[in-house]
Amino acid sequence: MERHLLPEEIDQLLDGEVGFETAPLKAHVRSCDRCRGELESARVLVRELGHLPHLAPSPGFADRVMARVQLFVPWQVALSDSAKALLPRSRGWRIAAGVGFAAASTLITVALAWAFVRFDAVMFVAEMIWDRLRTGAMGALSGAVASLLGDGAAEAFRASGAIGVGVLFALLAVTGLLAAVTFRAVAARSRAR
Repeated sequence: MERHLLPEEIDQLLDGEVGFETAPLKAHVRSCDRCRGELESARVLVRELGHLPHLAPSPGFADRVMARVQLFVPWQVALSDSAKALLPRSRGWRIAAGVGFAAASTLITVALAWAFVRFDAVMFVAEMIWDRLRTGAMGALSGAVASLLGDGAAEAFRASGAIGVGVLFALLAVTGLLAAVTFRAVAARSRAR
């Protein structure tokens, strides 16, 4: 053998493995001072490691470590696990859930097919619902403006339409932000005292 022993080969000799592949390794160690020294150093290390005290972690060590480990769960696995948690455990309830799911999906499919065929009716109903919601919201908001700022401000709000709603929400957002900043400053000042 013209090369020196590899770490795996030294491990084989340390473990006392026997076989036709260890005979050339042993012969090489007898003739090579460098490999003999490495083998003896490894034997000393193994003996010293054997004399080290055996330490056992505390009983809750693994739980504390695992509580700090953040596991990455892909979205499809999380979705699959969530869906499996919703399924009933017993066979009868699973069949009932399957029948209910099939009935609901059939009903939704029929409703979507009807909506596709009767798109004009769907748009008419959607516009009617939107108009009623918009009118109701504007009435409620103009009532709130009238109670806070008076009838003149409510009339101006009704006349401005969507722009008035945007301005009102912007004012509410700015007022809320100023209130939050003020409360935070007061809290910080009171903590400093």
